[in-house]
Amino acid sequence: MPTIRRMRGFLASSIGVTCAAVLALPLALPSSGARAATSAAPPPEAPPAAPPAAEGIPGSTQSLPLAPLATDRSSGPNEREQGLTRRDVRPFALVGVVWDDPSDELHGTVQVRTRASGTTIWSGWQSVETHNHEHAADPETLERGTGKVRGATAPLWVGDSDGVEIRVRAESERRGDRDRAGGLLPEGLRLELVDPGDEPPPRGGQTEAPRLTPAMTAESEAVAAVNADLAPMEADAIPELTKQQTEDELLAARGDPAAAAGQARPYIGPRPRIITRKGWGADERIREKDFAYTQTVKAAFVHHSASGNNYRCSQAGSVLRSIYRYHVKSSGWRDFGYNFAIDKCGNIYEGRAGGVAKPVLGAHTLGFNANSTGIAVLGTYSTATPPKAAVTAIARLAAWKLGLHGADPSGTTHLQSGGGNLYKKGTNVRLRVISGHRDGYATECPGKQLYAKLGTARSSAARYQGR
Repeated sequence: MPTIRRMRGFLASSIGVTCAAVLALPLALPSSGARAATSAAPPPEAPPAAPPAAEGIPGSTQSLPLAPLATDRSSGPNEREQGLTRRDVRPFALVGVVWDDPSDELHGTVQVRTRASGTTIWSGWQSVETHNHEHAADPETLERGTGKVRGATAPLWVGDSDGVEIRVRAESERRGDRDRAGGLLPEGLRLELVDPGDEPPPRGGQTEAPRLTPAMTAESEAVAAVNADLAPMEADAIPELTKQQTEDELLAARGDPAAAAGQARPYIGPRPRIITRKGWGADERIREKDFAYTQTVKAAFVHHSASGNNYRCSQAGSVLRSIYRYHVKSSGWRDFGYNFAIDKCGNIYEGRAGGVAKPVLGAHTLGFNANSTGIAVLGTYSTATPPKAAVTAIARLAAWKLGLHGADPSGTTHLQSGGGNLYKKGTNVRLRVISGHRDGYATECPGKQLYAKLGTARSSAARYQGR
């Protein structure tokens, strides 16, 4: 392996607008996953961990069991601190912690340090968001009942790394009914180290040598087919449309005779450019083969991925592939949890497979996944201000997606709760059509700063629809 790992970058075509512009295209530049150093490292305190066998598919996951740390003199189920001392590992770029029981919660702190690939430079301690169970499939659904689902923290993007240290510390006491198991930390804690794999090969570059394009797999063909009315089968992106084109397309799909007369124009925003799963390099072999749908889309829930802001927009494909693999291989979900993702430059990405124009059932807002769509902004926006381009992209995407189903972004709707910590199962809840995750579940998501921008997103989306 070279001394410095080849840095990855998300590759896509450019239409001549800058990254800071709304819906700007990612530039075809190599990315640097290696993070800036904050401290130097002493020699490793433990021998290198034996790397698990490669999985033979793009990207990989190392799953390392945590152990009691020397500072914790307790033993058995009441251990207060687990982790791993500094060690060499195979290259990775995203971390998270999982445990056996998805209904259990990790009440405490998770902190990691990582070493930039091919260097002796270690980062400072970084906190991992532990309250992540509310990003999940609804209770008593097929996805929740597979027996594969695990408890998990939010994922944290750290960039290209080949060394890691972690500590997990429990609160002094477990709260509420968590004392029933007698343990301070969930059982079966494991550190997940995700390598997103290489970027999709470049397309259409002036200096690109001729290459053979491999045949699409059955899984990738199925994903492309559900978007076939919007873009060619092998498209890296679904093109944007004008408002007039979008209205005409919707009326034609409905078979509405008013389309020819130019009457009864629908309230819908112009379709934005959406980078497909193929465009960001999703490995379709790791998800569940079948697609899952709900009846309609009455609301859009906005999230932040809580994966940190230390990424460039050219790295968004790597971030997405890492979160996708973490959701499926580590957390046991059927697919990427969110229906859509947006990076800090305002680029929009197809999320869970099934068709961007269809009511795909996601796993993003526990209790309210039915009849809704989930939009995640890549990053953490508890204290950081979300970029204007990302907020504008939320509005543009919501104006189109909600318009397909006749929903007013500035209005309210009713959804029936599937069960959660704010509303009991079966409760008919009035919610804003564009809501934050915290509106349906007691959580910090989508972060205080992003949540404060939702009013702007609502008014802008309504304006895009022509209201």
